Amino acid sequence: MNVVLVAAICGLMYFGGTSKIGYHLTTALGSPIVVGFVLGLIYGQVSQGLLIGASIQLIYLGVIATGGNVPADQALAATIAIPIALQTGMTAEVAVGLAVPFGVLGVFMDQIRRTSNSIWVRWADGYAEKGDRKGIFKCAVIYPAIFAFCLRFIPVFCINLVGSDAVSWLMDVLPAWIITGFSVAGGMLPALGFAIIIITIGRKELLPYFLLGFFAVAYLGIGTMAAAVFGTLIAVLITINARKNKKGAEA
Repeated sequence: MNVVLVAAICGLMYFGGTSKIGYHLTTALGSPIVVGFVLGLIYGQVSQGLLIGASIQLIYLGVIATGGNVPADQALAATIAIPIALQTGMTAEVAVGLAVPFGVLGVFMDQIRRTSNSIWVRWADGYAEKGDRKGIFKCAVIYPAIFAFCLRFIPVFCINLVGSDAVSWLMDVLPAWIITGFSVAGGMLPALGFAIIIITIGRKELLPYFLLGFFAVAYLGIGTMAAAVFGTLIAVLITINARKNKKGAEA
């Protein structure tokens, strides 16, 4: 596999997943499970790519960008950890441990982007005084997009270009107990994601459905598609009964 091509694809996915150009598309593109699927196709390891992507996704299940403030950058975590994990044969647990620090680093990168916007605003004020509409448009769209592309594409490209070799060397020289520690921590972090989503749900009447789905998959061996079908049917039944109760109360 061409490392340069993979690095470029990861850089483009990170930029696309955080550019906010069409919220529904960018949110999906920056999702770890989507990144895992795409990179899994490239490396011919679709199942492993999805497994790693889903494991990273679990950490960020309940993360909400309140007021636009990004508490963690799942797109950066995915576009760095997943390709390196697929290249080096890293387990999903260790990949999760690798992803978390980059998720935090992405927050600082986003703050740099936000700070740079103050420059474009000042420039736009100058263009507004001159009545230059094209200049205002450039300050509102073109310049921020160029800066964001450089800020997000270049670091991800460079890290993926040399990251796999560095990680492979690091994995060889690190003691076994440290690698085990990463695996244990990586196994615990998805549970933290579940805890956050439970707190986010916050409604006691909905928690039994969440736990029902979890234990059905964990203990009954229900596949993902079956769980999705059962979940959809339960949601439809709840909606129908709620409408009936509402009509009965109005009558």
